[in-house]
Amino acid sequence: MTKRDYYEVLGVTKDSNTEDIERAYRKLARQHHPDRNIGDSEAEGKFKEVTEAHEVLISVEKRERYDRYGHAGLDPTDTGFGPGGSSFQDIVSDLFSAFMGSGGQARKRGSSARRGNDRRHIVDLQLHEVVTEVKKSVTLRRMEQCGDCGGKGTKNGKRITCVQCAGRGEFSQRQGFFELRQTCPRCQGEGTVIADPCGKCKGDGRVEVSRTVEVKIPAGADTGLRLLLPGEGDAGQPGAERGDLELLVRIADHQDFQRDGIHLVSAYPVSFSQAALGATIEIPTITGTAPLEIPKGAQSHTELRIAGEGMPELRVDRRGQPVANSRRGDLRVLIVVETPRNLTERQEELLRELAEIEHKQVSAPKAGFLGKLKGWFAHGDDKK
Repeated sequence: MTKRDYYEVLGVTKDSNTEDIERAYRKLARQHHPDRNIGDSEAEGKFKEVTEAHEVLISVEKRERYDRYGHAGLDPTDTGFGPGGSSFQDIVSDLFSAFMGSGGQARKRGSSARRGNDRRHIVDLQLHEVVTEVKKSVTLRRMEQCGDCGGKGTKNGKRITCVQCAGRGEFSQRQGFFELRQTCPRCQGEGTVIADPCGKCKGDGRVEVSRTVEVKIPAGADTGLRLLLPGEGDAGQPGAERGDLELLVRIADHQDFQRDGIHLVSAYPVSFSQAALGATIEIPTITGTAPLEIPKGAQSHTELRIAGEGMPELRVDRRGQPVANSRRGDLRVLIVVETPRNLTERQEELLRELAEIEHKQVSAPKAGFLGKLKGWFAHGDDKK
């Protein structure tokens, strides 16, 4: 399946800056997020496509490679190699070396230690938590260096020649004037394999353990926000750097407030008299309460606003990192006029007077026990 252009996926241009890309991504991520489109496979596919495009265009290095080589500069599978194969840059380097006459000299890519893999984790939060910056403890499982063998994969350190590549660490394939090379999948380019694997890590040099990391969630965070924690991913080989940890923020729906970007929307009931005569009432906000002025003659579902009682605005800096600023959205309140029930006798009298003044037809009053009793005596007097 042919991949769509990443700029087209996010609806931005090649001249767009990091802030434009991040803004477009967050809008599309909210729209197509699986949690808001449960059971919708099409929305899930679009969310993955948007996430993939964002991951490339938000990175300076990946974006530069994509602009120069397209999808082939990012996905090693487009070259015909497997997951353990060469990257696009390696292939270009090999082709250039072969063309210049140095392709016959073997090059071991495994001579340097491999970096640890990146990890991803979802952080679930409540809406009220992200009104301000919040610290969260995130517990996850990741690969750590084996304590028994010190990350070597073997206690005695003995290694033997890899039989699959005969110690070369790679395979070569000549196509015309060019020579293509692929890292050996068994020894990962080392040319040797462990002779006596460690009993704890089974030769990998790492074991999976549970770890807790502290993370700061910026004020105004929304579902789909991605936070990068460098060096908090899997441990690499001895001497290599750790992978990174990417956190995906997910905000739960609130029972009283609905989010609309940086604004919040809520509904609040008012009485008939308050709507007709006007009033100033205290209503709940995401952080407490605030006064709301209801104008005289307000109709049901009229939208009123309380400035600054929404969510903080989240911006993205030049490095692609989310930063909250002092601006906050508004609280949009839909007032709902409630029709009074279980009227007292006096309330009913007043409403009937109002109906007479307005020349409005209303239903006749239902006679109670006392009314029926008065009517009976009245009829009795007429018979005399």
